[in-house]
Amino acid sequence: MATSSDRLESFGIYKLACQLFDDFWAESEILGKDYRGRELVKQQIRSLDSICANIEEGYGRGFGKELPQHLKIARGEARESKGRYERCRHLLPAELIAKRIDTLDHIIGGLTNTINTIEKRRSE
Repeated sequence: MATSSDRLESFGIYKLACQLFDDFWAESEILGKDYRGRELVKQQIRSLDSICANIEEGYGRGFGKELPQHLKIARGEARESKGRYERCRHLLPAELIAKRIDTLDHIIGGLTNTINTIEKRRSE
């Protein structure tokens, strides 16, 4: 029988969110060279981390009604991160911003689909 941890590790959106967090480490070096970028880094690292952390907490609490709530919070953090990447356009290359926004759109869509599936199953 699969544990919730096993299920989490197979959740592609979670893995994508963790990779995005890791990718931001290098970007934070670029942003950190400018005093305005340092302020963006502080907030972006928190929101990217929160995407992962809320998925982890939701899975850790099991598959009851708390999971969709944590996934909704993660989705909100992903939207926040997307907006912040757009505001980083002054310091990061346009192609990098476009790639990160595309990844966040994928995460947001995947979380939305997962939430909808869970809530639909619950109402049946």
